[in-house]
Order: sequence, then C-alpha cells, then structure tokens
Amino acid sequence: MLANAYPYYLANRPVHANNDLAVTDKFSGEVATRVAMADRDTIDTAITKAADAAEPMRQLASYQRQAVLQHCVQRFTERAEELAVSLCIEAGKPIKDSRTEVTRLIDTFRIAAEESVRIGGQVMPLDISERTRAYTGMWKRVPIGPCSFISPFNFPLNLAAHKVAPAIAAGCPFVLKPASLTPIGALIIGETLAETDLPEGAFSILPCRRDGADLFTTDERLKLLSFTGSPVVGWNLKAKAGKKKVVLELGGNAAVIVDHDADIDDTVTRIVHGAFYQSGQSCISVQRILAHESVYDRLRDQLVAATRELKMGDPKEEDTFIGPIISEKEAARLERWIDTAVSGGAKVLCGGKRDGTMMQATLLEGVADDEPISCQEAFGPVAVLAKFTDFDEALRRVNDSPFGLQTGVFTRDLYKAQRAWDTLDVGGVIIGDVPSWRVDNMPYGGVKDSGLGREGVRFAIEDMTEIRMLAVRTP
Repeated sequence: MLANAYPYYLANRPVHANNDLAVTDKFSGEVATRVAMADRDTIDTAITKAADAAEPMRQLASYQRQAVLQHCVQRFTERAEELAVSLCIEAGKPIKDSRTEVTRLIDTFRIAAEESVRIGGQVMPLDISERTRAYTGMWKRVPIGPCSFISPFNFPLNLAAHKVAPAIAAGCPFVLKPASLTPIGALIIGETLAETDLPEGAFSILPCRRDGADLFTTDERLKLLSFTGSPVVGWNLKAKAGKKKVVLELGGNAAVIVDHDADIDDTVTRIVHGAFYQSGQSCISVQRILAHESVYDRLRDQLVAATRELKMGDPKEEDTFIGPIISEKEAARLERWIDTAVSGGAKVLCGGKRDGTMMQATLLEGVADDEPISCQEAFGPVAVLAKFTDFDEALRRVNDSPFGLQTGVFTRDLYKAQRAWDTLDVGGVIIGDVPSWRVDNMPYGGVKDSGLGREGVRFAIEDMTEIRMLAVRTP
C-alpha cells in the first residue's frame, strides 16, 4: 500500500529530488519504499520561505486557518486505512494500534480546528493607583513566527500532528524534520496540506541527515524549536538553540502505584496495556510497578499470567499485540539491561528473550534501584515490580528519578489521590489508570529530564504565540 517513492515537501510543494532514504518494513527488515532527503541548501531555502510566509500566515483569518485544519480532518478520515497500514509497515506498530493512532491524528487536527477560532485575549484594568487611573488595557496573542519541529519515530503521525496542527491554528509557518526511520506519516500530512491554499512557504517537511539538520536548531530566523525525542539529544539541542523559545518532550521511566484498595482485575488489564502497548516504545510506558505488600502477590501472579497471553509476531496480523522493536540495536540494548539486572540478583518472572528485533514482553522483580532497567528509560516491553508498605514511601520512590513525565495511581482514597497530585514531581498524575494514558486536548509534558513546556493543542498554541499588550491613556 506504500508508494514506490515519496518526495519531500519544500515550501508547500512536493520535490522528488532523490531516493536516498530507504525505509524498511520493521518486521521483515526489507526495504518498503524510498524517500527523498533534503540537503543543507534545501533546508536553508525552506527556512527562508518560512520567514517570507510569516506575514501572510499572520494575516490569515481564523476561519481560513480553521478551513485548512478541517480539510485535513476530512482527508485523514478518508485515508484512514492507508495511514494505518503505512504506519504498521514503517514503524512495526501492530495494525490495531496503528488504527488507534490514526484516530488520534484526526482528533488532534479536529481539536486544533476548534481552537483556531478561540485564540483570544483579555481586557484588564490598569487603574490600580492614582498614577494609572487614566489608563485602560487589553492584550491579545499573535503568532510567534516561523517554527522548527523535530518529531520522533514512535508516534510518527500523532506526535507530528501535535506540532503541525497547533502551528496552523496559530498562524505560524514551519519546517518539520520527521524521524528518518519513520518519515512516511509526516509526508502524507504534507501531501494533505499541499491540497490547501496555505501561503507559499507555510510548511516544509524535510527528511534529512543529522549533519544537515543543524539549521533546524541554530538558524535565528526560526523563533521556536519543538523537539520530541531522547533527553540527551533534546537538552543538547536546547543548548544550541540560541534566543529562540524551546519546547522539549523527552523521556521517562514512568511508575504506577497500586494501593491496597485497588481493583486488581481492572488494574492488571490496564498495566498490561500500559507496559506493552506498541512494544513499550512510549515515553509514558509503564516501567516501574509499585504495589502495596497486601496485594503484591496477587497482582504479580495475574500480571505474569496476562503477559504470557500476549501474542507476539507480524504487526500486520489483527491479533498481534507485541511487534518489533524499532531496530536490532535497541532490542540488543534492552536485552543487555535485562541480563545486567539478573546478574545483580533480579528475577525474570516472564519473557526476557530476544530474537532479532522481537523482544518478549518481560516482567522482573527484585531489581536494584540503580539498575538501568529501573532508573533509566527502557523504551521497550519491560516492566519491574516492587513492594511498598506505606503510600508516602511509594510517592518518594516515584520521585526518586531523574525523570518526571506522568504517574498512574490506582487508589480509591480521595485524600491519597489529592496527596499524589500535590507530591509527585511529574507533569501529570493519572488516578485509576496507567501513566500511559493521554487525551490530545490535555496539557502534556514533563519536568526534570523529561522536558520543558507543554503540548496538547491549546497549550502548544500558547507557546506558538506571544502576548501583545495595548495600553490606552484617556487625557
């Protein structure tokens, strides 16, 4: 269902410059299609065109921006199965999960269409003293200008959408570098945007090598950099970004707390999904499971039984739950981390075996806190279990991490839920569910090494706009 080759998009137009990037079927390892790659001169041209498009984009009426986003919603809906199959091939994501991501892509653009006509301001009193009694004020939001986006491989549709859709809603031109492992989804978004009458230069979507991608970070004509990916890369980009605003959505080693009063059957179902959905390749995948000692044995036994039932195999098959890791290099790293933990005294409850890019869904217990599989980001189908006796102790253990993205808490105690929200040093606390849960209109992002700023359409629009004040003196 993939085309034989895909162009990049330069200033709204497809360019079949070359076929330099081979995109593989992540399950078979075979080349599935080829993609044009942009060089440094092309990226520079794209930024020039984006800068030229800043004023035309700013002048678009809100209903015009909304119409572009509504067109995308319609076309993505019409092409939903094509998008899902391409995602399944390029990312190795099981087909059911691929279809779910397409629905989120559509949701994100629909939310952006709604928000595009709600970007308002405020009238505010300035007569706060005798000195200012003759003044009134108001402020509004204006587009920040050309934006730079770098999106990751694991959600190549929806995480690109969380940058592109708010930019269009806000009236910002952009250049986007999709992940080289999974560029097709972003290019289909570009194909859809090319059907609209956005001003020339409003968007460029440019797969490229890392050496040429430096301009996405350093060029001063770009007023915002939004990056989703690894912490090491993200913080390094921030250091190079200069004066531009920076939004970082980075990694995590998300924890879930299971208190003594949790519904264990329901909790097991949600944890299995949260830990092993798309082979754990999510920054909010369940990695650490802290269970109250009174329910630990039951939870552990049911988790092991449920995990063993998960089907691993070809992601194109409807009943596959565990597909391939994105690369053999990452799968081998995960295997090493498991072996290191076991050498340190951990016990493999189930899984632990690898065949190429296929890694079994794995549960461990007795893992030392300083083992990489516990304290770093696994980004694969592995979770570790541990007991706690006191709820506040569990909160402290969750916070004992360089990361702080989201945490799930299974409790029926309203006061404990409130205490978790007050105490946990994370971007989001999810009560009665796993940290892997997200809806696309909520503020989403982390603290500490997990990032800077928030996505979620309305909150991304805030970053992509600036407040402009008007003060009026009446003589």
